[in-house]
Amino acid sequence: MKSYQIHFIRHGACEETRKGAYVGTKDVSLSEDGIEELKKLDAEFDYPGAPVIFTSPLKRCLQTCEILYPALKPIVINELRECSFGEWEGRTADDLSKNEDFKKWIGGDTTVKPPKGESSADFTRRVCNIFRDIVDGLIKTGNTNCVIVTHGGVIMTLLAVYGLPQAKPFEWAMNDGCGFSMRVTPSLWMRDRVAEVYSRLPYEKEKDEYDYQDNKILYFDEYDNDNGN
Repeated sequence: MKSYQIHFIRHGACEETRKGAYVGTKDVSLSEDGIEELKKLDAEFDYPGAPVIFTSPLKRCLQTCEILYPALKPIVINELRECSFGEWEGRTADDLSKNEDFKKWIGGDTTVKPPKGESSADFTRRVCNIFRDIVDGLIKTGNTNCVIVTHGGVIMTLLAVYGLPQAKPFEWAMNDGCGFSMRVTPSLWMRDRVAEVYSRLPYEKEKDEYDYQDNKILYFDEYDNDNGN
């Protein structure tokens, strides 16, 4: 039975997120260290090939595409941008520790949103709607392989909603320039709207794309992770 491979890659490092700041839709660039780290990952490991690459419109994702997939022109999808943190953009959790709305928001209240920003519920609805469109588009066109370069928050949310094994968003945390590969089986997708997350990425070199046993998702390790922006 035909299946569809979707490879999620988080953008490279930014100075702001390394400092613990929420950047969300603030259009910051990759840091110099972030650029060098991506180049090193690309040299030492393998990123999946694909005929099409979708990306968030924000510079840190576009720059990541240019480094990892210089021969491909990415398709920019606005709905793949990170959650908007509104007036909390550029501030750290310590800066906001006395803010009552922030306490509720960080505690998981999906109805609370940052001033002039986006609630968790609205963000989840936005990214899930566009992801369903992407999957349905792959099935409709017969294109069996794509890459999505986006933000940590987007990837963690989508895998928590649609990924197997089932896990909380924080359990899908990933480092800069890393991500996960998902296999969509049409019958399972149409019936239950779920798909198998079968590997972490980038991959070790000289391994068959469909036999990454060392990277296979069996249990969750602890990842070093910042705010997932």
